[in-house]
Amino acid sequence: MMIFIKNEEVEVEVGKTLGEVFCKLKYDNSLIGAIVDGNLKDLFYVVQKGEKVDPVFKDSDKGLGLIRHTAAHVLAEAVQSVYPETKVTIGPVIDDGFYYDFYSKKNFTEDDLVLFEKKMIEIINKKIPITKKVISKDDALNHFNSMGESFKEELINDLPNNVEISLYYQDEWSDLCKGPHAPNTSYIKSFKLLSVAGSYWRGDENRESLQRIYGTAFFSNKDLKKHLTLLEEAKKRDHRKLGKELNLFSITDEIGPGLILWHPNGAIIRRIIEDYWRKEHDESGYSLIFTPHIAKADLWETSGHTEFYSENMFSQMDIDSNKYQTKPMNCPFHIMIYKSELRSYKDLPVKFAEIGTVYRYERSGVLHGLFRARGFTQDDAHIFCTLDQIEEEVEKVINLTTKFLNTFGFKDYEIFVSTKPAKYVGSDSEWDQATKALKNSLVNKSLDFSIDEGGGAFYGPKIDLKIKDVLGRSWQCSTVQVDFNLPKRFDLNYISRNNDRLQPVMIHRAIFGSFERFFGILIEHYGGAFPFWLAPVQVKILTVSDEQFDYCDLLSETFKKSKIRVEFDKRNEKLGLKIREAAISKVPYVITIGKAEVENKTVSVRKYGGDQLGELKVSDFVGILNSEKMEGLL
Repeated sequence: MMIFIKNEEVEVEVGKTLGEVFCKLKYDNSLIGAIVDGNLKDLFYVVQKGEKVDPVFKDSDKGLGLIRHTAAHVLAEAVQSVYPETKVTIGPVIDDGFYYDFYSKKNFTEDDLVLFEKKMIEIINKKIPITKKVISKDDALNHFNSMGESFKEELINDLPNNVEISLYYQDEWSDLCKGPHAPNTSYIKSFKLLSVAGSYWRGDENRESLQRIYGTAFFSNKDLKKHLTLLEEAKKRDHRKLGKELNLFSITDEIGPGLILWHPNGAIIRRIIEDYWRKEHDESGYSLIFTPHIAKADLWETSGHTEFYSENMFSQMDIDSNKYQTKPMNCPFHIMIYKSELRSYKDLPVKFAEIGTVYRYERSGVLHGLFRARGFTQDDAHIFCTLDQIEEEVEKVINLTTKFLNTFGFKDYEIFVSTKPAKYVGSDSEWDQATKALKNSLVNKSLDFSIDEGGGAFYGPKIDLKIKDVLGRSWQCSTVQVDFNLPKRFDLNYISRNNDRLQPVMIHRAIFGSFERFFGILIEHYGGAFPFWLAPVQVKILTVSDEQFDYCDLLSETFKKSKIRVEFDKRNEKLGLKIREAAISKVPYVITIGKAEVENKTVSVRKYGGDQLGELKVSDFVGILNSEKMEGLL
């Protein structure tokens, strides 16, 4: 039979694995797997007629995925070697490494991670071949039942009867897995176990408590060391840590997990962002609206949220004999405003924008500071337009989005266009036109993008934009989503030029995603040292003694008149302590006032980061501050 390797026809025998095919073609051991019709496969995969095959080598990103998956299995074997009573669950590859969840009465510690690493090194150095065995469902159940692996039994019982079940072996040790993996354990060159954390079986807090061990693996010690250095820097920038240190926000048990309290310092930054957001949307032709936090349950039935999203919605409440629920999304409210009056083709596009708070039931195990919360505020907008208007409107959204991101210091991003999945609503011609419009809007801006084939939602194609922070980490923020579904569900229409009732297209659009998450990204991107225009306190005044208070009160008023955010520290503490604390709070400018400054009507200025500007006239310093303000939003 014929297959295609790197777009060239190659004849192979039926039933041959990738490993056998590549061996015959004399590939060396740097080859570790292949992309087969777009899917990553290991060398155990049996090739089929007509498949397109592209080799994957061990020093590639795809190859690293195979190595990390194998490292997760080696970790599982190591843990069970050290603590034989441990039960294994699942161990997937994640963005920067891998993890494995274990059920054990022993609470794993940092010392245990050292033991596990030593055992992993033993397994790796043996160069144990990885082998794959396909078995029946009954045999798989018997296999894991004999080992007391109840979690694996549950997974197998949930599998369809016709699905292929495979075990991957390292000598006698085996794991239920569909792969793919490296050919043997020696491909794991540099690895590190990073931490242990709690988790729940299948993410359900009502199920068994598990212990999750995180690890990572790289091609070389140099790459591993670079990554570990990055992790240390990320720890210093953790928004939860800095949020507390800089008095920006808090999450308390008294209020509830996943619910954010914005402190004055954080609220100042949020207000600056919101003011800018409103100004730009006003100027971009959006109508700003406000909608309630709850609605009748029937609304969520119509929108489809009850059917497809109920696990992420809070329980219903009874009000006046009706069922209500808090909103997980703003879309249906914007739709009802659109429906509140008859629309003509002359009115389109109709653009509604809202800073709208939504509530979603996130399981406690996935809550993560500002990044994953139960109550958060979206910078939401919806555009109701014709199919022919999509390209122009999306291009405007891209213009606005890139302007926003550049303003906040994000100039590096990746863009993805997600296309039609296997199951979808709407006609093929509508999908083709909408997808082409999304692509054209990016081409017109000379923006590079990748295609996520089949990655669109069932209701329309989309553009996703991932920003990169100062550490090179990617964050999903902005999205533009075409929707053929909700206009149909809510029977939206407009009067056409020919006096027909036609259905508009709906475009969902968010730039930040949510204010909470974007704020968390900002905190980590800047390490809490916000640019001057965004800093909650821009100038802090410190005195040598109480004798300078009157002069500093006048300085405060001078700064406030220039709309500079100032804080005067009047505490009875030593100046050195105040200077150190001001540095920790990352205030852009600290001025110290002593006897000489009062007599000379000057200020002694220290810029964050240690730069000494020395003694300046007050007017000159205000001029410097005003010029910095012009670099930002204000």
